[in-house]
Amino acid sequence: MTDLHGRNALITGASQGFGISIARAYLVAGANVVLCARSADQLEQTRQTLQSEFPAQRVVSYPCDVSNADEVNALVETALSTLGEIQILVNNAGIYGPMGRIEEIDWGEWKRALEINLYGTILPCRALIPHMRAQEYGKIICISGGGATNPMPYISAYAASKAGMIRFAESLAEELRGTGIDVNSIAPGALATRLLDQAIDAGAGVVGDVFHRRMLQIKSEGGTDPSLGANLCAFLASSESDGITAKLISAVWDPWNEFPQHIEELKGDIYTLRRIVPKDRGMTWGDR
Repeated sequence: MTDLHGRNALITGASQGFGISIARAYLVAGANVVLCARSADQLEQTRQTLQSEFPAQRVVSYPCDVSNADEVNALVETALSTLGEIQILVNNAGIYGPMGRIEEIDWGEWKRALEINLYGTILPCRALIPHMRAQEYGKIICISGGGATNPMPYISAYAASKAGMIRFAESLAEELRGTGIDVNSIAPGALATRLLDQAIDAGAGVVGDVFHRRMLQIKSEGGTDPSLGANLCAFLASSESDGITAKLISAVWDPWNEFPQHIEELKGDIYTLRRIVPKDRGMTWGDR
């Protein structure tokens, strides 16, 4: 079992879905948690539920719009004043944004998706990194999705923001290399969350027939077990993963529990967001 006793985590988008799974995995491992989301009522209900399950640990909630710098700064200040230190930041808040053709969707909603998914990752990092630098230790974990590694026609705001999040996380990891702060991203798999329901409800005429059929299949099969991604988040928040940074890790397909045995090899570009060239596919052309 991953040991997070004595560690405190700040988790955004933690009032429902995968955010709750991450919080519960952290509490099981012994950590205290600060939960953040926009819906104050739903957030407080989640806090009460988790606190009743883990009475010996601190479960704190603070409503916050992660795309608002002032609110994020207040969130971090409250988390630090309440728990003293924060070793772990999980950037989980995210939305699909508008669905449909780029020339037809609402431009304000498209920009809003980037503000929440991308700026809502950057702002908590900016606010908390000075504290992590001072303590010479930290774990930053960003939650990716299929949009980071695959085209998502008709859901372009989500795809663009998630790809941007991963490149930001990789860049930040290099910026912080040697400081004791590790930055990684994870792909938790095809989760049966509210986002999936939104895509199904939008219909094939909006999100495309292929994607819609895929969402229906995931729904019928129950989706990926969220505990896989939550356990990966716990691993990346623990001392077991010290020195593992700048990676994009699949909870489903990558042997992440073996990573501590390969710290030196992981310093290269494996498990990153990268470009594919012909030789990567066994072809003999494409080199100059």
